[in-house]
Amino acid sequence: MATTRTATTQWKGALLDGSGSVSLDSSGAGAFEISWPSRAEAAGGKTSPEELIAAAHSSCFSMALSHGLAGAGTPPASLQTSADVTFQPGEGITGIVLTVKGHVPGITAEHFRQAAETAKANCPVSKALAGTTISLNAELL
Repeated sequence: MATTRTATTQWKGALLDGSGSVSLDSSGAGAFEISWPSRAEAAGGKTSPEELIAAAHSSCFSMALSHGLAGAGTPPASLQTSADVTFQPGEGITGIVLTVKGHVPGITAEHFRQAAETAKANCPVSKALAGTTISLNAELL
């Protein structure tokens, strides 16, 4: 069964001096302020499309890796994943670095790395972001 999730952005003004907010409508988790300076300079307590992409990517990757590890008979005790999405004004998103640290009993570092590579290649958000370079750092704790 397919699902659809919705977010809505309200924006006022021009790009450089305007501002807005993005609301997570499906979950009702909240609304978050956005602005050009929060995207291209310091965050200043506001979010950006790239931070939202990072949240989506790190969570999707963690779910895919957990599923793959469990399917191999080595479910993780814990995974901590961060996604660093780099935005260059005038160019766009220039790369994403996924970093995962996992505590997975009964697995070797090499098998963990292989499972992480598979998750990176197959998580739906990675597939949606295939137009940019995605790098991976994987560490077994």
